[in-house]
Amino acid sequence: QVQVVESGGGLVQPGGSLRLSCAASGTRFSINAMGWYRQAPGKQRELVARIISGGSTNYADSVKGRFTISRDNAKNTVYLQMNSLKPEDTAVYYCNTVLLGYEYWGQGTQVTVSS
Repeated sequence: QVQVVESGGGLVQPGGSLRLSCAASGTRFSINAMGWYRQAPGKQRELVARIISGGSTNYADSVKGRFTISRDNAKNTVYLQMNSLKPEDTAVYYCNTVLLGYEYWGQGTQVTVSS
């Protein structure tokens, strides 16, 4: 059973930084893709950033230049470094992993950007 666990959310002031981590366990296979999605109150879940096993990345336009996704393949762990945070980044952030054609989600971690 694959488990996905996020950590690193919290409250930060506008302009601040946070680093999210996500670890996938319970599999001996290499994960194909890992990514971060977010969902703000009253809005649909949206892709924030994604990285595939070869290292290619893609980002939502709203976070380009501010967020950086990276991964440690050996640990099946993905990170999201978030800089220059804005109030509109406030949301629950979910980690998503794709393994052998199946998607697995974490429970989510709250990120709140407020003064």
